[in-house]
Amino acid sequence: MNPSIDQVAQRPKSVANLFWAMTSLALQGFGGIFPISRKVIVEERRWLTNQEFVEEWAVAQVLPGPNIVNLAVMLGARYFGLRGALASIAGIFLFPSIVLILMAIFFEQMQDIPEVAGALQGMGAVAAGLIAGSAIKLASGLKGHPITFLGSMVFMGIAFLSLAIFKISLILVLFGLGFISVWLTYRRISALRKGPPLS
Repeated sequence: MNPSIDQVAQRPKSVANLFWAMTSLALQGFGGIFPISRKVIVEERRWLTNQEFVEEWAVAQVLPGPNIVNLAVMLGARYFGLRGALASIAGIFLFPSIVLILMAIFFEQMQDIPEVAGALQGMGAVAAGLIAGSAIKLASGLKGHPITFLGSMVFMGIAFLSLAIFKISLILVLFGLGFISVWLTYRRISALRKGPPLS
């Protein structure tokens, strides 16, 4: 029986292996790298368990800068220190930048063609679907969270209402809910470490 993705965490064989994996990830990320990042890092490479990926992604979202770059830096540093972090960044940016420049030149010449404009709009819908699908897969990593899966869903609902309905600033929602969730998680972990009171 093969271990589940929540039980197995391997490590990259080398810095070069890390670089080419990040390059492969970036080149597959049409419409955004997030939908494919979990598939490559958790399911294919098994460098993080699903729960570890959820935790690392949460930190990557809080830090300034693109989420996937933050995640790549943390992943590279986790296994190879500074060399790994630099290799991950190079993998994320090098070849995709070349592709981007070539595509920009191409679309500059083709942007007025209706079929090309329609294709670009269709890509946006596909990207939204990929992100939604990835979010559903990530939810399984919350089952073992100290706040519990239900508690995590409550935070998600509050965040959605705050941003989409009440139009509250992202910074306020991020720091407000972030502080509360970290505080509750800390209290829960502290309580679990102390254990039940002796009778």
